[in-house]
Amino acid sequence: MTTLYGAVDSVLPALTELLGERLSTASAVREHRGHDESGFKTVPPDAVAFAHSTEEVSAIVKICARHKIPVIAYGTGTAIEGHVQALRGGVCIDLSGMDRIVEVNPEDMDCTVQAGVTRMQLESHLRDTGLFFPVDPGADASLGGMAATSASGTNAVRYGTMKENVLSLKVVMADGRIIRTGTRAKKSSAGYDLTHLFIGSEGTLGIITEVTLRLHGLQEAISSAVCSFPSVDDAINMVILTIQSGIPIARIELLDGLMMHAINRYSKMDYPEQPHLFLEFHGSAASVKEQAEAVQELASEFGGGNFSWATRSEERNRLWKARHDAYPAALQLQPGTRAITTDVCVPISRLAECIRETREDIDRASMPIVMLGHVGDGNFHLAILPHPDRPQDIEEAEALNHRLVRRALALDGTCSGEHGIGQGKIGFLEEQNPEGVVLMRQLKQTLDPDNLLNPGKVLRMD
Repeated sequence: MTTLYGAVDSVLPALTELLGERLSTASAVREHRGHDESGFKTVPPDAVAFAHSTEEVSAIVKICARHKIPVIAYGTGTAIEGHVQALRGGVCIDLSGMDRIVEVNPEDMDCTVQAGVTRMQLESHLRDTGLFFPVDPGADASLGGMAATSASGTNAVRYGTMKENVLSLKVVMADGRIIRTGTRAKKSSAGYDLTHLFIGSEGTLGIITEVTLRLHGLQEAISSAVCSFPSVDDAINMVILTIQSGIPIARIELLDGLMMHAINRYSKMDYPEQPHLFLEFHGSAASVKEQAEAVQELASEFGGGNFSWATRSEERNRLWKARHDAYPAALQLQPGTRAITTDVCVPISRLAECIRETREDIDRASMPIVMLGHVGDGNFHLAILPHPDRPQDIEEAEALNHRLVRRALALDGTCSGEHGIGQGKIGFLEEQNPEGVVLMRQLKQTLDPDNLLNPGKVLRMD
């Protein structure tokens, strides 16, 4: 569908009356919200509206809908597939001021938060409740944004992704209607699953303003470890055997030798610069000990060594901070670059094959490329680091990414395990599921007939 969008000047008086100084057309404000952490160029919106409630979001959307002005939801800007660029101009709705934790229900192990609440803000709030929220993408992302992109992260192998940990959403539709998609009940067979329709929709079907989350009890004991391996193949084969053995490991993260070199430089560590697994075990003191011993025994079969254990929270936090610092650490390998990141996920039985062929591509590349990932669920990433002044590097990097995606699809995998589609993987989504994309477009046309919600993302609509 082709939409003739209106001029943003037509909505500025009404938005100013509604928001006052919380509407901005200042260049610096717009530029900041015209990009995320991806390598896509900045495309600023025409105006930024700072909303403080679902009702304000609804009012902003209604004003924009009347004049056919695109709207783009913005949380913290930590996405990496070009999710927030205003490709058709319009109004950015900044949800960061919607940062209220509405309620926590310890007895039911759930909570409701506004979309702008960040992961670490919720973690701090829950500290004395005996509960925690397990989805940890690394960045201190907003929970609304995490739902919108179907984020996951290091804990997904045990606790699942946002899909498994969201009970209900409050959503503003393209015409400004406010809907609630579910309840706080732990299960329901009442009609279509609207909650999961909006999780992963990246603001193209509706703007998520409130999220009800499933919480989990803090474990009696937690133990973390780092282990080095002679090769990536050895590390991956150990991971596959661990998962297939049914060991309920909480986290199992791969970092290759170049990534460890970057982490040592950036985070002032002294790990051996060879492939590593970062691991974590949750449970009772006895079960954690049993899991750790079983995994260490499996690792020894594949040359695993240099085990470094951490049981105190300060030590564990330092270990996982090094893992979460991987992205900025990688960027230091090629100063001035914007990384091209990949995000494939394959069945665990095909992981070794996919990574082996990918390593061959890396070995032939003319630029630094690091590998890391949540390999316990078959998801791994490359950060490809083209030289900022060499267009041929960009071409080479994109070709490598295309080969990797098609390799994953041939192995019955996906082009995006957790980063979403944004503007970067629209073509890959069409390759992965052409019939499904036809249905997705029909849904988009029904819910957003004028293509006003984050146009240019997820689907080609014009």
